[in-house]
Amino acid sequence: MRTPQVVVVMGVAGTGKTTIGPLLAARLGVPYAEGDDFHPQANIAKMSAGIPLDDADRWPWLEAIGHWAHGRAGLGGVVSSSALKRSYRDRLRAVAPGIVFLHLTGDRELIEGRMSQRQGHFMPTALLDSQFATLQPLQPDEAGVAVDVSGSPQEITERAVRALDALPLASE
Repeated sequence: MRTPQVVVVMGVAGTGKTTIGPLLAARLGVPYAEGDDFHPQANIAKMSAGIPLDDADRWPWLEAIGHWAHGRAGLGGVVSSSALKRSYRDRLRAVAPGIVFLHLTGDRELIEGRMSQRQGHFMPTALLDSQFATLQPLQPDEAGVAVDVSGSPQEITERAVRALDALPLASE
């Protein structure tokens, strides 16, 4: 039997990390943690004001997510994190070596349309361009899969489950 994985649901704002993450966790029978909950208040205030975070803002946030993921090693879990840069994913892997990434992908028009529908979220659509500019997609040497976000949340979740199931087992 396969050891439950810790999956980091990644992608730019508006790809559905907060929607797909809990659906994936339920489908896998593991807990879900919302990555935004790990942000210090200063980060939320900055993003709410339309100011992109810099790397110094992100390091403590990534460390906190990594510690949660590390605590779920061998038990499984799903956590969301934009994890836009390779260096951010490297930081997460340094704390939680066995994690895998689920990169939610989609075209800018679709994602902007979804973002404009959201109610009460601190991330404004004005920051979407900076998210796409920062994004470094998963590389072949990174454990993870990319899944397109077109379709219903259930369709996306099923594609994600199939793609994650197809990953080779990590050798730890």
